Amino acid sequence: MKEDQFRTLYKKAVDSMQPGDEMKKALIEKLEQQQKQKRPRKTVYIAASIVLAAGIGLAAPNIWQQLNSQSTQGQVAQVTPDTSETGNPGTNASGSIVIPKLELPDMRSGVNADMIALVVYKDNIYTQSATRIDAADAAVLRGEKLGRTTGGIDEWSGKDKYIELASNIGESDLYSVKGYDSDFLIMSYSEINDEVYAELYEHTNGITINSGADLLGKLNLEGRITSAQWESFDSWNNGQQQYTPLADDEALNGFLKALQAAKPLSAEPLIKQGIYDSEDRKMIYLQLEDHARVELTLFGQGLVRYGNAPVFFEADSETFQQLWDSMKP
Repeated sequence: MKEDQFRTLYKKAVDSMQPGDEMKKALIEKLEQQQKQKRPRKTVYIAASIVLAAGIGLAAPNIWQQLNSQSTQGQVAQVTPDTSETGNPGTNASGSIVIPKLELPDMRSGVNADMIALVVYKDNIYTQSATRIDAADAAVLRGEKLGRTTGGIDEWSGKDKYIELASNIGESDLYSVKGYDSDFLIMSYSEINDEVYAELYEHTNGITINSGADLLGKLNLEGRITSAQWESFDSWNNGQQQYTPLADDEALNGFLKALQAAKPLSAEPLIKQGIYDSEDRKMIYLQLEDHARVELTLFGQGLVRYGNAPVFFEADSETFQQLWDSMKP
Protein backbone atom coordinates (compact mmCIF):
# COMPACT_ATOMS: atom_id res chain seq x y z
CA MET A 1 0.00 0.00 0.00
CA LYS A 2 1.42 3.38 -1.00
CA GLU A 3 1.77 6.07 1.65
CA ASP A 4 -0.77 8.43 0.02
CA GLN A 5 -3.30 5.59 -0.19
CA PHE A 6 -2.73 4.81 3.48
CA ARG A 7 -3.26 8.45 4.44
CA THR A 8 -6.55 8.59 2.50
CA LEU A 9 -7.94 5.36 3.97
CA TYR A 10 -6.78 6.33 7.44
CA LYS A 11 -8.46 9.75 7.31
CA LYS A 12 -11.72 8.34 5.96
CA ALA A 13 -11.85 5.73 8.73
CA VAL A 14 -11.12 8.26 11.48
CA ASP A 15 -13.54 10.86 10.14
CA SER A 16 -16.37 8.32 10.00
CA MET A 17 -15.86 6.88 13.49
CA GLN A 18 -18.70 7.22 15.96
CA PRO A 19 -18.61 6.37 19.71
CA GLY A 20 -18.91 2.63 20.09
CA ASP A 21 -17.94 1.92 16.49
CA GLU A 22 -15.45 -0.82 17.40
CA MET A 23 -15.35 -2.41 13.98
CA LYS A 24 -13.99 0.73 12.33
CA LYS A 25 -11.49 1.02 15.14
CA ALA A 26 -10.33 -2.50 14.29
CA LEU A 27 -9.98 -1.51 10.63
CA ILE A 28 -7.71 1.37 11.57
CA GLU A 29 -5.56 -0.93 13.69
CA LYS A 30 -5.20 -3.34 10.75
CA LEU A 31 -4.24 -0.50 8.41
CA GLU A 32 -1.63 0.69 10.91
CA GLN A 33 -0.21 -2.82 11.25
CA GLN A 34 0.07 -3.25 7.48
CA GLN A 35 1.81 0.08 7.13
CA LYS A 36 4.25 -0.57 10.00
CA GLN A 37 5.49 -3.65 8.20
CA LYS A 38 6.30 -1.67 5.04
CA ARG A 39 7.88 1.57 6.22
CA PRO A 40 10.37 2.79 8.82
CA ARG A 41 9.05 3.88 12.19
CA LYS A 42 10.55 7.34 11.91
CA THR A 43 7.35 8.41 10.16
CA VAL A 44 4.52 8.09 12.65
CA TYR A 45 0.76 8.26 12.04
CA ILE A 46 -1.45 8.37 15.13
CA ALA A 47 -5.24 8.43 15.11
CA ALA A 48 -5.89 10.09 18.42
CA SER A 49 -4.12 12.25 21.25
CA ILE A 50 -3.95 15.17 23.65
CA VAL A 51 -1.44 17.90 24.40
CA LEU A 52 0.89 16.77 27.17
CA ALA A 53 1.96 19.25 29.83
CA ALA A 54 5.53 20.56 29.91
CA GLY A 55 5.94 19.84 26.21
CA ILE A 56 6.39 16.09 26.73
CA GLY A 57 4.51 13.29 25.00
CA LEU A 58 3.68 12.04 21.54
CA ALA A 59 1.82 15.20 20.57
CA ALA A 60 4.58 17.60 21.60
CA PRO A 61 6.22 19.36 18.62
CA ASN A 62 9.78 18.77 19.83
CA ILE A 63 9.20 15.01 20.03
CA TRP A 64 7.63 14.94 16.59
CA GLN A 65 10.79 16.63 15.35
CA GLN A 66 12.94 14.01 17.05
CA LEU A 67 10.90 11.09 15.71
CA ASN A 68 10.89 12.36 12.15
CA SER A 69 14.46 13.67 11.99
CA GLN A 70 17.19 11.91 10.04
CA SER A 71 20.10 10.57 12.05
CA THR A 72 23.45 9.17 11.09
CA GLN A 73 24.18 5.49 11.68
CA GLY A 74 26.42 5.10 14.70
CA GLN A 75 26.13 8.74 15.73
CA VAL A 76 25.96 9.20 19.51
CA ALA A 77 24.20 12.27 20.86
CA GLN A 78 26.13 14.17 23.51
CA VAL A 79 23.67 14.73 26.34
CA THR A 80 24.27 16.64 29.54
CA PRO A 81 21.13 16.37 31.71
CA ASP A 82 20.23 19.61 33.48
CA THR A 83 18.70 18.73 36.83
CA SER A 84 18.69 22.24 38.23
CA GLU A 85 15.38 23.75 39.19
CA THR A 86 15.87 26.68 36.83
CA GLY A 87 16.90 24.70 33.77
CA ASN A 88 14.41 21.90 34.27
CA PRO A 89 10.95 22.91 35.54
CA GLY A 90 10.02 19.25 36.10
CA THR A 91 12.75 18.69 38.67
CA ASN A 92 12.47 19.93 42.25
CA ALA A 93 15.29 20.73 44.64
CA SER A 94 15.45 17.16 45.99
CA GLY A 95 16.07 15.70 42.54
CA SER A 96 12.58 14.22 42.21
CA ILE A 97 10.72 14.56 38.93
CA VAL A 98 7.28 16.13 39.15
CA ILE A 99 5.08 15.10 36.22
CA PRO A 100 2.12 17.49 36.09
CA LYS A 101 -1.37 16.44 35.10
CA LEU A 102 -2.01 16.44 31.37
CA GLU A 103 -2.86 19.84 29.99
CA LEU A 104 -6.31 19.69 28.45
CA PRO A 105 -6.80 21.51 25.14
CA ASP A 106 -8.14 25.06 25.14
CA MET A 107 -10.25 25.24 22.00
CA ARG A 108 -10.19 29.06 22.09
CA SER A 109 -6.56 28.83 20.99
CA GLY A 110 -7.66 27.37 17.66
CA VAL A 111 -4.99 24.65 17.92
CA ASN A 112 -5.97 21.04 17.21
CA ALA A 113 -3.87 18.21 18.64
CA ASP A 114 -3.23 14.78 17.21
CA MET A 115 -4.40 12.21 19.72
CA ILE A 116 -3.42 9.02 21.45
CA ALA A 117 -6.01 6.67 22.91
CA LEU A 118 -7.19 7.88 26.33
CA VAL A 119 -9.76 7.29 29.07
CA VAL A 120 -10.83 9.56 31.94
CA TYR A 121 -11.14 7.65 35.23
CA LYS A 122 -11.38 9.15 38.73
CA ASP A 123 -10.58 12.60 37.31
CA ASN A 124 -7.29 11.33 35.89
CA ILE A 125 -6.37 10.78 32.25
CA TYR A 126 -5.11 7.29 31.41
CA THR A 127 -3.31 6.89 28.10
CA GLN A 128 -2.55 3.80 26.03
CA SER A 129 -0.03 1.69 27.90
CA ALA A 130 3.44 0.62 26.81
CA THR A 131 2.56 -2.74 28.36
CA ARG A 132 0.73 -4.98 25.90
CA ILE A 133 -1.57 -7.97 26.12
CA ASP A 134 -2.99 -10.29 23.48
CA ALA A 135 -6.76 -10.42 23.20
CA ALA A 136 -6.72 -14.14 24.01
CA ASP A 137 -5.13 -13.44 27.41
CA ALA A 138 -7.24 -10.44 28.38
CA ALA A 139 -10.15 -12.27 30.04
CA VAL A 140 -8.01 -13.83 32.77
CA LEU A 141 -6.57 -10.42 33.65
CA ARG A 142 -9.95 -8.74 34.09
CA GLY A 143 -10.57 -7.63 37.64
CA GLU A 144 -13.40 -5.55 39.05
CA LYS A 145 -15.64 -3.74 36.59
CA LEU A 146 -15.07 0.01 36.96
CA GLY A 147 -17.68 1.34 34.54
CA ARG A 148 -18.26 1.82 30.84
CA THR A 149 -16.62 4.45 28.67
CA THR A 150 -18.89 6.86 26.84
CA GLY A 151 -16.73 8.09 23.99
CA GLY A 152 -17.23 11.72 23.04
CA ILE A 153 -13.63 12.97 23.00
CA ASP A 154 -11.96 13.91 19.74
CA GLU A 155 -9.28 16.35 18.60
CA TRP A 156 -11.80 19.21 18.72
CA SER A 157 -13.02 18.52 22.27
CA GLY A 158 -12.62 21.20 24.92
CA LYS A 159 -12.06 20.74 28.65
CA ASP A 160 -15.79 20.36 29.27
CA LYS A 161 -15.78 17.03 27.41
CA TYR A 162 -13.18 15.44 29.70
CA ILE A 163 -15.69 14.09 32.20
CA GLU A 164 -15.67 10.82 34.15
CA LEU A 165 -15.40 7.77 31.83
CA ALA A 166 -15.20 9.93 28.71
CA SER A 167 -12.76 8.59 26.11
CA ASN A 168 -11.82 8.60 22.46
CA ILE A 169 -12.05 4.80 22.13
CA GLY A 170 -15.83 4.56 21.84
CA GLU A 171 -17.99 2.57 24.23
CA SER A 172 -16.23 -0.19 26.12
CA ASP A 173 -16.38 -1.83 29.54
CA LEU A 174 -13.59 -0.74 31.85
CA TYR A 175 -11.91 -3.08 34.36
CA SER A 176 -9.15 -3.12 36.90
CA VAL A 177 -6.25 -5.43 36.02
CA LYS A 178 -5.48 -8.35 38.32
CA GLY A 179 -2.10 -7.96 40.00
CA TYR A 180 -1.85 -4.19 39.37
CA ASP A 181 -3.01 -1.06 41.18
CA SER A 182 -5.94 0.56 39.34
CA ASP A 183 -4.43 3.95 40.19
CA PHE A 184 -1.79 2.95 37.62
CA LEU A 185 -3.26 0.42 35.16
CA ILE A 186 -6.78 -0.30 33.86
CA MET A 187 -8.21 -2.25 30.91
CA SER A 188 -10.87 -1.66 28.28
CA TYR A 189 -12.59 -4.89 27.24
CA SER A 190 -15.32 -5.62 24.70
CA GLU A 191 -16.58 -8.70 22.89
CA ILE A 192 -18.13 -8.20 19.45
CA ASN A 193 -19.23 -11.16 17.35
CA ASP A 194 -17.20 -13.46 19.63
CA GLU A 195 -14.06 -11.41 19.01
CA VAL A 196 -12.26 -9.76 21.94
CA TYR A 197 -11.02 -6.17 21.84
CA ALA A 198 -8.85 -5.28 24.84
CA GLU A 199 -6.28 -2.60 25.62
CA LEU A 200 -4.36 -1.44 28.68
CA TYR A 201 -4.26 2.19 29.82
CA GLU A 202 -1.87 3.67 32.36
CA HIS A 203 -1.81 6.76 34.55
CA THR A 204 1.66 8.32 34.39
CA ASN A 205 0.87 12.01 34.94
CA GLY A 206 0.14 14.08 38.02
CA ILE A 207 2.74 12.10 39.98
CA THR A 208 6.14 12.61 41.62
CA ILE A 209 8.99 10.22 40.84
CA ASN A 210 11.85 9.89 43.30
CA SER A 211 13.37 6.73 41.79
CA GLY A 212 12.64 4.01 39.26
CA ALA A 213 10.49 2.22 41.83
CA ASP A 214 7.87 4.99 41.64
CA LEU A 215 7.09 4.13 38.01
CA LEU A 216 8.78 0.89 36.95
CA GLY A 217 8.02 -0.68 40.32
CA LYS A 218 4.30 -0.49 39.47
CA LEU A 219 4.88 -3.07 36.72
CA ASN A 220 5.69 -5.71 39.37
CA LEU A 221 8.50 -7.23 37.30
CA GLU A 222 10.47 -8.95 40.05
CA GLY A 223 10.08 -12.74 39.98
CA ARG A 224 7.43 -12.65 37.24
CA ILE A 225 9.48 -12.67 34.02
CA THR A 226 9.10 -15.88 32.01
CA SER A 227 11.16 -14.83 28.99
CA ALA A 228 13.10 -11.83 27.69
CA GLN A 229 14.13 -10.70 24.21
CA TRP A 230 15.91 -7.73 22.71
CA GLU A 231 15.79 -5.94 19.37
CA SER A 232 18.27 -3.67 17.63
CA PHE A 233 17.34 -0.13 16.65
CA ASP A 234 17.63 -0.97 12.95
CA SER A 235 15.18 -3.87 13.28
CA TRP A 236 12.76 -1.81 15.39
CA ASN A 237 12.95 1.24 13.14
CA ASN A 238 12.20 -0.79 10.01
CA GLY A 239 9.53 -2.98 11.59
CA GLN A 240 11.55 -6.16 11.02
CA GLN A 241 10.74 -7.67 14.43
CA GLN A 242 14.08 -9.47 14.62
CA TYR A 243 13.99 -10.54 18.26
CA THR A 244 16.91 -12.25 20.00
CA PRO A 245 16.58 -14.07 23.36
CA LEU A 246 18.31 -12.44 26.31
CA ALA A 247 20.42 -15.33 27.49
CA ASP A 248 22.24 -13.66 30.40
CA ASP A 249 19.74 -13.95 33.26
CA GLU A 250 22.25 -12.62 35.78
CA ALA A 251 22.82 -9.44 33.78
CA LEU A 252 19.08 -8.90 33.29
CA ASN A 253 18.19 -9.51 36.93
CA GLY A 254 20.95 -7.19 38.12
CA PHE A 255 19.78 -4.51 35.71
CA LEU A 256 16.12 -4.74 36.77
CA LYS A 257 17.09 -4.58 40.43
CA ALA A 258 19.23 -1.49 39.76
CA LEU A 259 16.32 0.16 37.94
CA GLN A 260 14.33 0.32 41.17
CA ALA A 261 16.90 2.73 42.60
CA ALA A 262 17.62 4.48 39.28
CA LYS A 263 17.79 8.27 39.27
CA PRO A 264 14.95 9.99 37.35
CA LEU A 265 15.78 12.66 34.77
CA SER A 266 13.28 14.97 33.12
CA ALA A 267 12.79 14.00 29.47
CA GLU A 268 12.40 17.52 28.09
CA PRO A 269 16.03 18.73 28.29
CA LEU A 270 17.33 15.37 27.06
CA ILE A 271 15.07 15.47 24.03
CA LYS A 272 16.01 19.08 23.30
CA GLN A 273 19.68 18.12 23.45
CA GLY A 274 19.16 15.42 20.83
CA ILE A 275 18.99 12.06 22.57
CA TYR A 276 16.65 10.81 19.84
CA ASP A 277 19.10 11.89 17.14
CA SER A 278 21.17 8.86 18.06
CA GLU A 279 20.46 5.35 16.81
CA ASP A 280 22.45 3.96 19.73
CA ARG A 281 19.37 2.30 21.20
CA LYS A 282 18.17 -1.20 22.01
CA MET A 283 14.70 -2.42 22.96
CA ILE A 284 14.06 -5.18 25.47
CA TYR A 285 10.77 -7.07 25.77
CA LEU A 286 9.84 -8.79 29.02
CA GLN A 287 7.15 -11.47 28.91
CA LEU A 288 5.47 -11.81 32.30
CA GLU A 289 3.77 -14.81 33.84
CA ASP A 290 0.37 -13.14 33.38
CA HIS A 291 1.18 -12.87 29.62
CA ALA A 292 1.60 -9.09 29.72
CA ARG A 293 4.56 -7.81 27.68
CA VAL A 294 6.63 -4.87 28.93
CA GLU A 295 8.88 -2.88 26.59
CA LEU A 296 11.84 -0.80 27.78
CA THR A 297 14.08 1.35 25.59
CA LEU A 298 17.78 1.47 26.47
CA PHE A 299 19.98 4.33 25.28
CA GLY A 300 23.73 3.96 24.84
CA GLN A 301 24.30 6.87 27.22
CA GLY A 302 23.19 4.62 30.09
CA LEU A 303 19.57 5.76 30.20
CA VAL A 304 16.28 3.86 30.17
CA ARG A 305 12.78 4.95 29.20
CA TYR A 306 9.40 3.27 29.63
CA GLY A 307 6.64 4.21 27.20
CA ASN A 308 5.84 7.91 26.84
CA ALA A 309 6.16 8.96 30.46
CA PRO A 310 8.21 12.20 30.36
CA VAL A 311 11.08 10.76 32.37
CA PHE A 312 14.30 8.83 31.75
CA PHE A 313 16.09 6.70 34.33
CA GLU A 314 19.83 6.62 34.91
CA ALA A 315 20.67 3.15 36.21
CA ASP A 316 23.89 2.01 37.86
CA SER A 317 26.49 2.23 35.09
CA GLU A 318 28.09 -1.16 35.75
CA THR A 319 24.86 -3.17 35.69
CA PHE A 320 23.60 -1.22 32.67
CA GLN A 321 26.80 -1.85 30.73
CA GLN A 322 26.79 -5.55 31.58
CA LEU A 323 23.32 -5.96 30.08
CA TRP A 324 24.11 -3.71 27.11
CA ASP A 325 27.24 -5.69 26.22
CA SER A 326 25.32 -8.98 26.42
CA MET A 327 23.00 -7.86 23.61
CA LYS A 328 25.08 -8.63 20.54
CA PRO A 329 23.85 -10.01 17.19
